[in-house]
Amino acid sequence: MRPRPRTAAAREPLRIRWERVGRVLLVIVLAVVAGLYVQQGLAFLSAHSQTAQQKTIVLGLRRQNAQLTRQQKALNNPATIMRYARQLGMVQPGERPYVVTGLPGN
Repeated sequence: MRPRPRTAAAREPLRIRWERVGRVLLVIVLAVVAGLYVQQGLAFLSAHSQTAQQKTIVLGLRRQNAQLTRQQKALNNPATIMRYARQLGMVQPGERPYVVTGLPGN
């Protein structure tokens, strides 16, 4: 025997289970809210790491600035200027330059 085909009158009407729809919507809303929190948390961590990198860069630039300031003060000293000029082979007016050749290492 074959089962009898159902007729339109024999079918039950389609019922919407609102409690299930409500649960599904609630889960979707919670997932969206959780996603937004995760996104903001990641943005915060990214900004925090960028801040740490920028602080490191600023610290290095401050050290470099202090070193260059010390070098500027040293270069404005007449004794330092004289020493560098002598290393370049310069002489003051009225002095005679002598060049010694034939030494080992030259």
